[in-house]
Amino acid sequence: MNFELTKLSLTQAASQKCDLLVVLVPEGIKPGKDAVSAVMAQALKSGDLEYKAGKNLQIYASPLIAARRTILVGCGDGNARSVRQACAALAAALKGPSIKKAVLVFAGKATGEAVAAAVQCVAEVAYVYRTTKTKGEAPALARVVIGVEDAAAVKAAFATATAVAEGVAFAREWANRPANHATPTLLAQAAKGLAKGGITCKVHGPAEVERLGMGAFVAVAQGSEQPLRLIELRYNGAAKSEAPVVLVGKGITFDTGGISLKPAAEMDEMKFDMGGAASVLGVFNALAHLKPAVNVVGLIPACENMPDGKAIKPGDVVTSMNGQTIEILNTDAEGRLVLCDALTYAARFKPRAMVDIATLTGACVIALGNQRSGLFSSNEQLAARLQSAGDAAQDLCWRMPLDDEYGEGLRSNFADVANVAGRAGGAITAAKFLQRFTADIPWAHLDIAGTAWKSGAAKGATGRPVGLLIHYLLGEVGVAAPARKSTRVAKNVTGAATAAAKSAPKVAKTAERAPRVARKMV
Repeated sequence: MNFELTKLSLTQAASQKCDLLVVLVPEGIKPGKDAVSAVMAQALKSGDLEYKAGKNLQIYASPLIAARRTILVGCGDGNARSVRQACAALAAALKGPSIKKAVLVFAGKATGEAVAAAVQCVAEVAYVYRTTKTKGEAPALARVVIGVEDAAAVKAAFATATAVAEGVAFAREWANRPANHATPTLLAQAAKGLAKGGITCKVHGPAEVERLGMGAFVAVAQGSEQPLRLIELRYNGAAKSEAPVVLVGKGITFDTGGISLKPAAEMDEMKFDMGGAASVLGVFNALAHLKPAVNVVGLIPACENMPDGKAIKPGDVVTSMNGQTIEILNTDAEGRLVLCDALTYAARFKPRAMVDIATLTGACVIALGNQRSGLFSSNEQLAARLQSAGDAAQDLCWRMPLDDEYGEGLRSNFADVANVAGRAGGAITAAKFLQRFTADIPWAHLDIAGTAWKSGAAKGATGRPVGLLIHYLLGEVGVAAPARKSTRVAKNVTGAATAAAKSAPKVAKTAERAPRVARKMV
């Protein structure tokens, strides 16, 4: 879809030839003497139009307005949230089969945040999945003009919004694909397709991953016929001397739960278990458009979790890349197993910060529902920046605790750490497990189990948290790196284990993840 930003008054809007003219009407607007204002004033006076976000009045073939259809829609106080609600209310109209060109004009002054909200919402409602449909029809809407009083003032926000919209669509596309159309190999091919405009891609296969000593990652993949892939994307927008931000996206392209098999109901939704990986791909798609002055590394450990005869079993012990041994008490707690090795690998880039993104635990869905992603961090500065980025992008998250006491349940009699604790605080104990593999690097974990996709009639990927991550990365341009602070690692990690990590130990085979059924992760 093509978005265009232009300076447009209500007088000019009346003469715009298009299939649909949308007029966003904020509280306190003073209608002028033009045709659109005349209709607006009369509708407000008669009570046929309200300022409340989403309330609208549709007009067809008005002799005073060039557009075939016109919709006047209230947008409350005109802030980003209200504008998003207003545009979402017009989803059916925007997806109409005869609507090829639409013009959205702001009546009154528009902020950059409001313009961004309009762009992203329109892109969201216009998205249609077609890849595996024999009769999938492309959306009719191909061009959207955003009209404002002062285009120069919102130009930067508009550019960011259109790039985010592209990235979100890319993430949604790959997350929506069935697992047989989004294998680790196909995911790697998608990443290679992004390798242009300052982006490079390297893909590590099973032999290379095993040589790296990624015993936990290899263990999860060993029950599947699909070979694992460790995808490594790099965007170099700043000087080589500038430390990068590393994004680690969980890429379980299908999760049966392994030997700890999930119930059949809604298991099809476990194709979305690579939502973290999809979001990293979406971020790099957006970076190619925005080209910010920041260095970014994207790591995607991609594999399936299957219950084959070679699959890891509850009670198996594996050795992670950093030398810690892990007792796998539940093979459906596999996400943290692939992530722990990827986080260890991320340290070699000497990052300013690293953020992992994962559909990790059903416990996070219970805690926060489907509105906010769970945010865990060992660094106050990093947590604050991610929280602010989510607010700016309307891609919300919520800070969760990481008290050391939560890690006590991960103790094991047979290994350095267990991959699950009890049911209580499941999202937190999962984060505590990951924290053991982050050393003193500023780190954050985003649990997107509740926000990466929707179930029911609206089933499909959301593309979150691409918006949050892009706003965070843009905010890092020219900003000092978060201060490093050593975090306490579990007491049973010995110097011998650290030495073992350096010598790339041979892989002991086993897996990870806690009780979770389609959408019901640990």
